[in-house]
Amino acid sequence: MKASKLLNEIKVLNNFDQNIDFNEIKKNSKEVKTGDAFFDLSSSYEKGLDNAKEALSSGASLIVSENRLPVENLCLVEDAHSAFSTACANFYDNPAKKMKLIGVTGTNGKTTCTHLISEALKSLGKSVGTVGTMGVKYNGKVLDYSMTTPDADILQKSFYDMQKDGVEYVVMEVSAHAIAQKRIEGLKFDIGILTNITQDHLDYFGNMENYRDCKLSFFTDKYVKSAVLCVDDKSVCDFLEKIKIPFITYGLYNPADVFAIGIKSRLDGMKFYSNVFDDVYKVETNLVGGYNILNILASLSTIASLGLDVGKAVESLKYIHPVEGRFNVIKYKGKYIIIDFAHTPDGLLNVLSTAKQICKGKLYCVFGCGGNRDSDKRSKMGAIAENLCDYVCLTNDNPRKEDPAKIVEDIEKGMKKSHFVELDRQTAISKMINLSKEDDVIVIAGKGGEKYQIVGDQKLDYNDFDAVYKVINGDLKKEVKEKYGN
Repeated sequence: MKASKLLNEIKVLNNFDQNIDFNEIKKNSKEVKTGDAFFDLSSSYEKGLDNAKEALSSGASLIVSENRLPVENLCLVEDAHSAFSTACANFYDNPAKKMKLIGVTGTNGKTTCTHLISEALKSLGKSVGTVGTMGVKYNGKVLDYSMTTPDADILQKSFYDMQKDGVEYVVMEVSAHAIAQKRIEGLKFDIGILTNITQDHLDYFGNMENYRDCKLSFFTDKYVKSAVLCVDDKSVCDFLEKIKIPFITYGLYNPADVFAIGIKSRLDGMKFYSNVFDDVYKVETNLVGGYNILNILASLSTIASLGLDVGKAVESLKYIHPVEGRFNVIKYKGKYIIIDFAHTPDGLLNVLSTAKQICKGKLYCVFGCGGNRDSDKRSKMGAIAENLCDYVCLTNDNPRKEDPAKIVEDIEKGMKKSHFVELDRQTAISKMINLSKEDDVIVIAGKGGEKYQIVGDQKLDYNDFDAVYKVINGDLKKEVKEKYGN
């Protein structure tokens, strides 16, 4: 491919030979091979120069950087991260433009909304790919990546493979980090969905204003053709006067284009009526919780915005599989164990409020907070858990390189009542399940379907579902032994 095609729609600040040929795009200088184009994404001039020299020594034919480096075949650009993402789209011939692209952003609900929209589209006979926390999925293929929204090279390659495989619609999670780091440059979403904006990632963004502004910056005609917005969120309501692209609204508590009435909820599902632009549909689903009603309304709003059959989409909700780690309910000896990914104050509040509404006995909660992440939310989550639960156990949740005891101390700053502390998460879960009685509900929050526990530099095998099943299976083994002997 010629450099001129790679750099289409990218502002170049210097003169160089745009007829240079190259083979692949690389952002890691150690992976460069002869004939590759290397993009310097480093944060410093010195680091960029070292990386560029290493790339050239490995045979790079082109160096793209926002630093005016004294190297041959340099393409000087205004923003290297933006240029890299746009170049990746160009390299794969802009595959997203050949499919319908739907982006979901918000602090909470991205994964579930993506799942619901995807399943609704499949029920309407569409070929669908998804990108998000659960990886890249399409036509039976599953590719796991570490980020909610992958880097542009991975993302565009995924789009390319999807398009070749006949995918018509892509539904993807768009994280705040992806917006801030320009990973979605070169993409134009047919529909952008905003679920909510509540506290998270302040370790990266510094304050809520920066975080909110980053989320809202997605909803411009640069990235999105039309929007679906939840008006139950104050930041969204304030934004309605400023947004300059077409939009529709959904919600439960404020006037909206799409809303729900007559809600009946139990641990095994919900029933309600959804009003979609004055067309009323009876919704039955095995999902639980007011926040899931909002997720469903978001999905129906999207289907309506696409001009597709909302009635058929509603039918798909009856027996839909919940996302792994999102309010998954396990019944054991008359008690209910709920595993949920809730790891923000708002997320924990939603899950515990829902659990309390349908709990006939006592409400238990096991949770922790991640290390080397937003510490301001810890005390708030402690206060929420203490206020709603009868018993709270604080434990580890990816402590990383931070002292687990210090994380617990931060959570305890928001707590006044007595509670348990058990840093071994498996033991904490075992204790709370064994302490609970019939009709009690145990919420295990924070990790959801994660398959690891990050301690220091180690990524240890761990899963909340496995932890619960170890308790249940251990009890079953005990019953078998008592009944049948050795």
